[in-house]
Amino acid sequence: MSCFQTLKEKGYRLTPQRQVILETLHQADRHITVENIYHRVQARLPRANKSTVYRTLELLKKLNLVAETNLGGNSFCYHHIEQAHHHHLVCQECGAIIDLDESVLSTFKDALLREYGFIADLKHLAIFGRCVNCMK
Repeated sequence: MSCFQTLKEKGYRLTPQRQVILETLHQADRHITVENIYHRVQARLPRANKSTVYRTLELLKKLNLVAETNLGGNSFCYHHIEQAHHHHLVCQECGAIIDLDESVLSTFKDALLREYGFIADLKHLAIFGRCVNCMK
């Protein structure tokens, strides 16, 4: 089911702003900040404002159509949910972001359930530390 269908089925209108924001998320090849989304939306819809972008992202998160992640710094990054279930190692020294295969965390997830009776929701995770280049 497409994002557009999900919005309609949940009783939300597909406004031009929502459509452009969803298209922007689909077209982004990496995580994208609110600022980047806003600039791309405003290039297509000059009357769009930043609060509309924030409200739309909150709605899309609520409907599980986008994922939000803090990859360090003061802003969150977003990506379309079709790109979810991936994880990152974030170097706190140089800022490098290394994609981490989901299978690496399966043992961790199993241990949380076994040892703590806790079912972890590990859809999108950022782990902070230092990369091998910065340890030299």
